[in-house]
Amino acid sequence: MSSERRRRGLMLVISSPSGAGKTTLCRKLVSDHPDLELSVSTTTRSPRPGEEDGREYHFIARARFDAMRAAGEFLEHADVHEHCYGTPKAPVMTALEAGRDVLFDIDWQGAQAIERVASADLVRVFVLPPSMKELSRRLHTRAQDSEAVIHRRLERAPGEIEHWAEYDYVLVNEDYDRTYSELVHIYRAEQLRRDRNPWIGPFVKGLLGEPLP
Repeated sequence: MSSERRRRGLMLVISSPSGAGKTTLCRKLVSDHPDLELSVSTTTRSPRPGEEDGREYHFIARARFDAMRAAGEFLEHADVHEHCYGTPKAPVMTALEAGRDVLFDIDWQGAQAIERVASADLVRVFVLPPSMKELSRRLHTRAQDSEAVIHRRLERAPGEIEHWAEYDYVLVNEDYDRTYSELVHIYRAEQLRRDRNPWIGPFVKGLLGEPLP
């Protein structure tokens, strides 16, 4: 992107109940779009099988998390499923000012917190499962959690889904390819919003100042 036409970056928040498929969607969106980077949250929970520190999350002790929270270092933070999660503020603000977009794989509490402090930069997408039965199947199929944890996630899913109306867009993830295509269209359209492209005003002024041929 040339400096003459640099836009301000956006924060794309994608939320869903656990197991609805948002993490898979997020990873592909980041992989396919070089201007989009995934915000790596900090958490006090232990890594799941296959997760790496600094890739999925920054895994830290509760004492360190509490110190960061007290120092105001988080853009948002929340207690979810008996663990703490937070988004470091500094790298996100730096990216937006440089015209890069940041993707957030976070829950409704995090989305609410970001909306309170940076609503103009925010785009919110909520991903729904096609049914609760399918949600249960996906949680069991991914084999990342114990049966007790899966049960707790399913119990909490209705309460999470109730926040769907707080989002700008809602997608039902029944067919992955279709859902991903819809997500890409949302992202591209939001990039092109007039208020995210301050170069347009001066460009139009120069255009209107040109002599007619």
